[in-house]
Amino acid sequence: MLRNTRMILAAVLSLLLISGCATLPKDFERPASHAFTDTDDTSFGKAFHAEKAANPGQSGFLLLGNGLDAFVARAGLAHVAERSIDVQYYLYHSDLVARLFTDQLLKAADRGVRVRLLVDDMDLEGRDLGAAALDRHPNVEVRIFNPFSRKTSRITQFVTRMGSVTRRMHNKSFTVDNQVTILGGRNMGNEYFDADPDLAFSDLDVMAIGPVAQEVSTAFDLYWNSELAYPVAVLIGKPPTPEEIERKRQKMNEFVAKQADSDYLQALHDSNLANAIRQNSVRFVWGEAVVVYDQPEKILHDFDKTEYHLLPKIAPYFKGVQEELMIFSPYFVPGKEGTAFLAQLSQRGVRVRILTNSLSSNDVGIVHAGYAKYRKDLLRAGVELYELNKKMNRKERKEKKGEEGSSKASLHTKSFVFDRNKVFIGSLNLDPRAVVHNTEIGVVLESTEIATGMSDWFDQNIGQVAFRLELNKESGTEKILWHGLVYGKQQTFDVDPYTGFWRRFGIGFMSLLPIESQL
Repeated sequence: MLRNTRMILAAVLSLLLISGCATLPKDFERPASHAFTDTDDTSFGKAFHAEKAANPGQSGFLLLGNGLDAFVARAGLAHVAERSIDVQYYLYHSDLVARLFTDQLLKAADRGVRVRLLVDDMDLEGRDLGAAALDRHPNVEVRIFNPFSRKTSRITQFVTRMGSVTRRMHNKSFTVDNQVTILGGRNMGNEYFDADPDLAFSDLDVMAIGPVAQEVSTAFDLYWNSELAYPVAVLIGKPPTPEEIERKRQKMNEFVAKQADSDYLQALHDSNLANAIRQNSVRFVWGEAVVVYDQPEKILHDFDKTEYHLLPKIAPYFKGVQEELMIFSPYFVPGKEGTAFLAQLSQRGVRVRILTNSLSSNDVGIVHAGYAKYRKDLLRAGVELYELNKKMNRKERKEKKGEEGSSKASLHTKSFVFDRNKVFIGSLNLDPRAVVHNTEIGVVLESTEIATGMSDWFDQNIGQVAFRLELNKESGTEKILWHGLVYGKQQTFDVDPYTGFWRRFGIGFMSLLPIESQL
């Protein structure tokens, strides 16, 4: 019996390995292309010429904290694009916001604008036809980064290609005419733009003009021309028929027509930001800046090949902090080294404040398991920890989403503020998956106005939006307490707020597993 069981297991494993070895296409053309450099004569190139001349070497910035504004910025820029649009996302859904955005890309392509769309393959299962139909537009090219083989199941490949398909392109950038760009934490989907009734991500992007836009274009070109970027037509083999393409476009047109009265298209028509984009009157804050990003080769090499990594480029900003460090990170797993570093900062007089998700607001519970084990060490060292208070009262829900309200709020902002002088905004979480496995991008900008504004927001609002954690030692044993507002009244919890026993038990069990490097 035992021998038969072993034989069956061996046969199953062999089948998995055989099916998992399905290779990706080879010997195909991947024409190289690059960002246009002669775009100073475009609308955006000419509009801010005087401001650029008055701020030599600097870039202009506008924060996009509101989901509606974040959509309007992207769609509005696509609407006025003249030469090129470069789009790079980790997740690209097929929902309201993503369809409205895609419609703007198609309309730009119809005007003769070159559109390059680079998407990680994590979110595209079953959607090859739509991507291929988009790619068939004469002015649109779609590439898929680090794709799964289409010859076997993804689940099988997660086993047989562990360490390959588990490393993803997490970058998020959107650049128009090589003149203006948007970086930040948002993927392309409803939940990132306040359009999901069940989940509302609190997120942050920054729109930028000047040298930063050209630096983002340089990064995009590296990924676009990488050996890991596969033309979608190569992956699917058989191209869509003209009839299939026509049906796809017709369905898109019908969908968009039905959304004419939606908040998103109304804002695109007449919001202050939309008008400012059309009239080239956006007010930017100017400052020195540098774009930091992982090289696409990071995914191909061992973890110790840090010359391809973003972290060494941003580490000096952390090490150089003198007075205050603020961290916004939805997925925060500092590890032993990170915990020791933050403790050292605190012990030499730096005020360290961290806002991350609570167990109840975290949409990836296993990541919380990796973070929770470091809370006491951080609190002992004087680091101030805050966890998002997800519970909104009826009035707040109504104001945010309408009568029914959003049932869950979650932090998704990835930003660091250094000494109220410099700010990082990008796609980087402070966890092993972002730092070691995936690729990321962001910008470090030097602006006292923006940094102070974010710091002041933290000072004035943190008590309303988050729980403050305290390490209580009165009973002779260390115990974490959570202090925060519940329906407008201060309340203290001695367990993770708004969670049940089994939820906490499951997270506690997962924290014992040796999986931190994968979080």
